[in-house]
Amino acid sequence: MKKILFLVMAVLAAASMMIAGCGGGDKKADSQKVLRVGTEPTFAPFEFQKEGSKSYDGFDMDLARAIGKQLGYKVEIVSMGFDALIPALNSGNIDMVAAGMSINDERKQAVTFSDPYYTSGLTILVNKDNTEVKSIKDLEGKRIACQIGTTGEKTARSVAGAKVTAFNTNDEAVMELKNKGVDAVINDGPVVGYYLAQGGNKTMMTVGDVMDAEQYGLAVKKGNDQLAKDINKALAELKKNGEYDKLYKTWFGEVKK
Repeated sequence: MKKILFLVMAVLAAASMMIAGCGGGDKKADSQKVLRVGTEPTFAPFEFQKEGSKSYDGFDMDLARAIGKQLGYKVEIVSMGFDALIPALNSGNIDMVAAGMSINDERKQAVTFSDPYYTSGLTILVNKDNTEVKSIKDLEGKRIACQIGTTGEKTARSVAGAKVTAFNTNDEAVMELKNKGVDAVINDGPVVGYYLAQGGNKTMMTVGDVMDAEQYGLAVKKGNDQLAKDINKALAELKKNGEYDKLYKTWFGEVKK
């Protein structure tokens, strides 16, 4: 009798645990909001993957995670080509773009931007043995590499008589310069600076003035004003509590005031 009673109690206890497992615990996990963040991870120091790593590093990645934490979201990073980010955003495959994306009038027609979170500019990168190119004027009629879909490509194509080659990634553009297939690369200043700091300064250097100061923004689907508002609120709080400055110093050194 005791054995039967014990068996019944054990079955009931097991059933109770199964119900609890299918209810409270999983429900709590399933109810956590997810923020799907699209990026193109070949844009160090903003977004990149270290060799052999499956995680995504960089200023944008840390900032996206900090914003997600501030808003109570679990952040999932989705990797794709830069030119695929806006279509993926507006088709609903991702919720936000964090990819060093410059705010301009053309993109404003397709997405809704957050408040600016970084101010950048374009820089010309050349091999150190190049004595001819000292400014963008000197690139007229020359060969220029850039990354497809970026403001660097737009500027490169505005140079009179230049032969422009647009690559899928910045790394490919720099490799073409290293192999002397082009005379220069036009890309964002912090990206070029980070590359040089990692050892590129042994064979390459920047020339000329920083061009076309531009602001980066986080993008959401056109018309998703509530998410944009939430992101702006989180950005403001991160700047207020010092977290933004902490991330900035990690990737760029001294904080610009």
